[in-house]
Amino acid sequence: MKERCLQSLTVTGDTMSEKSEKESNRPTADAAPPCPTVTQRDQWMVESQVFQIYQLFATIPPNAQTLMLELQRDNHMQFLSKGLRHLSSAFSILDSNRPWLCYWIFHSIALLGESVEDELEDNTIDFLNRCQDPDGGYAGGPGQMPHIATTYAAVNTLITLGGQKSLASINRDKLLGFLRRMKQPNGGFRMHDDGEIDVRACYTAISVVSILNILDDDLIQNVGDYILSPSSNSDDGAAKHMRVALQVSLVLRLMVGMYTFCGLAAMILIGEVNRLDLPRLIDWVVFRQGKECGFQGRTNKLVDGCYSFWQGGAVALLQRLYSSIDKQMQETSQIFTISDVSEGKESLDGTSSHATSHGTIESGSTDIKNIGYKFINEWRAQEPLFHSIALQQYILLCAQEQEGGLRDKPGKRRDHYHTCYCLSGLSLCQYSWSKRPDSPPLPKLVLGPYSNLLEPIHPLFNVVLERYREAHEFFFTES
Repeated sequence: MKERCLQSLTVTGDTMSEKSEKESNRPTADAAPPCPTVTQRDQWMVESQVFQIYQLFATIPPNAQTLMLELQRDNHMQFLSKGLRHLSSAFSILDSNRPWLCYWIFHSIALLGESVEDELEDNTIDFLNRCQDPDGGYAGGPGQMPHIATTYAAVNTLITLGGQKSLASINRDKLLGFLRRMKQPNGGFRMHDDGEIDVRACYTAISVVSILNILDDDLIQNVGDYILSPSSNSDDGAAKHMRVALQVSLVLRLMVGMYTFCGLAAMILIGEVNRLDLPRLIDWVVFRQGKECGFQGRTNKLVDGCYSFWQGGAVALLQRLYSSIDKQMQETSQIFTISDVSEGKESLDGTSSHATSHGTIESGSTDIKNIGYKFINEWRAQEPLFHSIALQQYILLCAQEQEGGLRDKPGKRRDHYHTCYCLSGLSLCQYSWSKRPDSPPLPKLVLGPYSNLLEPIHPLFNVVLERYREAHEFFFTES
């Protein structure tokens, strides 16, 4: 399927007029070479840094290579645990993002298969409870206004901690009321009172209500229309011609990996993923993995370790939608063999209502609350659509700091955000060939020693799979 999806980008050769134009525009021997742009220079610098690491790796003995590829678990745990106990004054700029720090750190610890002492977990639950607004939702800190993004981070943290005290601390009724207040008539969500409306808000809101088992038809009404509308990411009316593809990714300048993942995951969770042009989305996202072996966020941007999850996660979701993708490709090929142009246009608009294929359920179905559960439990082994070993190589050799923590790229400093999403992407790579979502992969599919193996995650929510299942049982029993 991968080869079929990429056929649309194959170059078949120049026409005679194109060749003539190229020859007439060819610079003379005396013409000065064009001056490199800032983007080109930055790209060359990053490539140089990355390839120096790869060259060093290729020239050292095998036992030294194994050491270089080893995931520094103890050092990562030390880095993460320290962040739970004390942060320097430099972190004051993140005062309104404290639930995010909790999520990044605790999710990373869970991925490593580790835990912290009970007192620290209890303190975190108590802290997040003080961030919970009396009228619903979680703020970035005690006494601040509730925000959908920090609500997502707080809920994912509490699910990651697990247990009766943690899960029962979430006031689902009040949270649902907060999200309903943030819901807009056009289908979008405001991040907070008078806040911005965008696809991130749609995903974080839908993710929260889905994992807490409070998703209903009122909340999902018009969400798909909003995600597909150019206004979801840009106010440029020229973007309207791009409705044949996932606007989250292809609206002019905003080809951003985080928005791609958020839009795709939200459409899956509301049962409307078949409204997207999935083959063209694959065409775009798979080519974001570059020669450095990592992913870039969008065209002409530098590689960044965090996109190991944002882009790698989008590819992992697409990997599970193979039957929808095959069906769309078959329908597209038929469009160009029939004379009914209007029928072809309807299909190309990406608004067809067909299929409840693997991993998706039609909007309004009585099973809408179970989409996330069925997505992970109706798993079938499929070949990954990206180079999983190459991405593991970038994460372990270029994003990992031997002293603990992970980073954007060589030359950047480690931080909790990149540690979280680099490790999340590493987990996706390791299980990308598995027959079941939590089946131990073959040793050859885990780069470096097998001790590098992390815990598997649920790709729609980015929480460790075991903790997701505990939360699913808890909240479905509560309902």
